[in-house]
Amino acid sequence: MTLPRKTMVKGRKHRQRYDQRYRWITWIAVGLGLSIWLPISAPAYQPPAWGNAAGATALVGQVPSQIKPEDHAAAGNRIILNGTPIRGSWQQRSGHLGVSDTALIDIGVEFLNTTRADRQPVQWFSNPEVQPLPLTAWHDAGDRYLDLSPLANQADWSWDIRGGVLSLHTPTAAIQALRRGRQSWGDRIVLDLDRATTWQVAEDLGAVTVTVQAAAPPQDRSKQPLTIEGNLISSVTLRPGPSQTQLHVRMDESARPRVWTLPDPPRLIIDVRQDTLVTKDIVWAPGLRWQQRYVALGDRSFPVYSLIVDPRQANIAVRPIWTDPTTATGIAPLVTTARRWQTAAAINGGYFNRNNRLPLGAIRRDGQWISGPILDRGVAAWDETGNLLLDRLALQQSITLAGGQRFPIQAINSGYVQAGIGLYTSAWGTTYSPIIDNEVLVTVSDGRVLNQVAAGTAGSTAVAIPSQGYLLAVRAYRDAAIALSPGTSVQLTSQPRPAAFGDYPHAIGGGPLLLKGGRIVLDTTAEGFSQAFATQAAPRSALGQRATGEWVFVAAHNSPGGRGLTLSELAHLMQQLGCVQALNLDGGSSSSLYLGGSLLNRNPRTAARVHNGIGIFIRP
Repeated sequence: MTLPRKTMVKGRKHRQRYDQRYRWITWIAVGLGLSIWLPISAPAYQPPAWGNAAGATALVGQVPSQIKPEDHAAAGNRIILNGTPIRGSWQQRSGHLGVSDTALIDIGVEFLNTTRADRQPVQWFSNPEVQPLPLTAWHDAGDRYLDLSPLANQADWSWDIRGGVLSLHTPTAAIQALRRGRQSWGDRIVLDLDRATTWQVAEDLGAVTVTVQAAAPPQDRSKQPLTIEGNLISSVTLRPGPSQTQLHVRMDESARPRVWTLPDPPRLIIDVRQDTLVTKDIVWAPGLRWQQRYVALGDRSFPVYSLIVDPRQANIAVRPIWTDPTTATGIAPLVTTARRWQTAAAINGGYFNRNNRLPLGAIRRDGQWISGPILDRGVAAWDETGNLLLDRLALQQSITLAGGQRFPIQAINSGYVQAGIGLYTSAWGTTYSPIIDNEVLVTVSDGRVLNQVAAGTAGSTAVAIPSQGYLLAVRAYRDAAIALSPGTSVQLTSQPRPAAFGDYPHAIGGGPLLLKGGRIVLDTTAEGFSQAFATQAAPRSALGQRATGEWVFVAAHNSPGGRGLTLSELAHLMQQLGCVQALNLDGGSSSSLYLGGSLLNRNPRTAARVHNGIGIFIRP
C-alpha cells in the first residue's frame, strides 16, 4: 500500500482534540483504507530546565510506604514481556514488585524530573504536567528498582513469577490510524491506538525498528508493506501482525528517533530528528544526579549528558573499573564492564591500544598500580573522602643493584612500549607474553632475580609473573639484560611527581588537563599528544570538579547535524558547567556515560569497546 501525498475528503469534521496550530499531514485509516488530511496533535514535551529545583515535577497520588532492604523476598535477572525477553532485573520487597530502569525504558516508560531519590515520576500515555505517576524507588547491587504496581494497575497488566523468571502480560492494543508528516526539524510518525500499550525500540546507525504490542486490522495483514519518504526518513516499512506491528524506519545517519506518547486518544509518536535530546534533571540516588541539556558554545549547541556526584555522601564510592578484575588486558563495552563490577553509574576512562587491547595510562585502585602513567599526561586521583587531584603525573621508578648500578623503569603494566624496561606485576595477570620481538624477560621475587628468558617473537612465550614479585621486560637495553642475571639482588624504588599523588589510593589517566584553579591550562604538546589529536573535533568525555566539591562526569556529542567538540571547546564547556578543575578522558566512539544498566548518551551499538572507566557505586 502506497501513501498518497495529498487527499482531501470534503465534509469531514475535524475532531476537536487535534490542535489547529499544527500543519496538515496525511492520515491513514489503516483499518478502513481511508486517506484524509488532519493535523497532528502531538506538541513536543520538554521537562523543566536542569538546575531549577523549583521546576522539578511535583508528585501526586498515593505511594507505598518506605521499602526496606531487609524485606527482600525474591529476585531475578530474566524478564519476559508477552513472550519476548527484555533487558533488566526484578525484585520483590515489602509486597511490592520492582523492576530495574532498563526494563521500564525498554517498554517505553519515560522518567520525569525529580528532586527525590526515593520517588521517580514517570510518563506513559499520560500528561506529565497534569498528573505524573510516582513510582517508589530503591537501590541494590548497582541497579535502581521502581515499584511497578501503580503502573500495572493503571494499565491493566498482570504478571507471574516462576523459577526466577518474571513474566509480564499486557493487553494487545489495536492500531486505529497511522499518520506521518514532514516537520521543519525532520519527520513525525503517529500511531493512533485504541488503548495504551508497550513497545520496544531497536536502533542502529541510520535505522530503527519500533515493535508495538498492537494489532493491525485483519484486512491489512496480508497487504504489501507501505513505504513513506520524508525529510530525514528515506523509507518506513510497516509489517503488521495479529498481536504485534513493526515499523522499520530508515533515516539519515545524522538523525536519531525519539519515541514518546500522548493520551486522549492514546498516541505513539516517533520523531526522527537531529536534536533528540530531552532536558532532564533527576536525583537518581542520594549524592547522584542525572542531568542533560543543550549547551551553547559560540554559534553551536552541543548535547551534554552529565552525572553530578557528591563523593562525600556516605552511600557513594568512586573507583576505577576495567574490563576484567583478574587481568589488566582486554576491552569490552562500558555497559558490560559496569555490570560486571555492579556499578550504579560509570564513564569511560583513559586510553588504550585498540589492536592489542592493552592499557596506555594510569589506573590505580586501593594503592595498587593496575597500569602506570605515561608521557606526563593528565591524571585524576582521589581518596575515600572525595578529595580530588587533577594534574599531570610522572611515576619515577628504577631498579638499583647491590653495587649501586641503577636502571630506570619506563612504565608499569603498560602497553606503551619503547626501548628500556617495562615492569609487570600480578595485576597484569598470571603470565606475561612479549609485546614486541626480542624482549628479555627477567623474573624477580623477594628482591632477587630468579630467571632470565630470551623471549623471541612477540606473543611466542608466556612467562609466569610471581605473586610476590614482578617481571621485567627488557627491550633493546643490552646493559640492563647483562646486569640482571639470575641471583642478582635488586631494589625497586618508586616516586610520583608531583609527590602529592602518593596520598591518593585511586587514579585514572586521561589527558590533556583542561582546567586548573578555574583557568584553562590546555597543553597537548606537554602531554605528548599529536597535532592532529589537538585540533580534531569529536564526541568527548571529561571529569571535572566544582568549587562545592561535587564531581561532574560529562559526555558531550556532535551538535545537531554538525561536528563534535574541540578540546578548547570542551574546556570552555567544563567552565560553563561550573568546574574549577577538569580533565579530558578518551573520546570519539569510546565516549560512554552509563547509569542504571543503560548508556545515557548514545545508542550502545555505536559505542566502541573500552579498556577502563570510573565507576560510581551505591553503598547499601
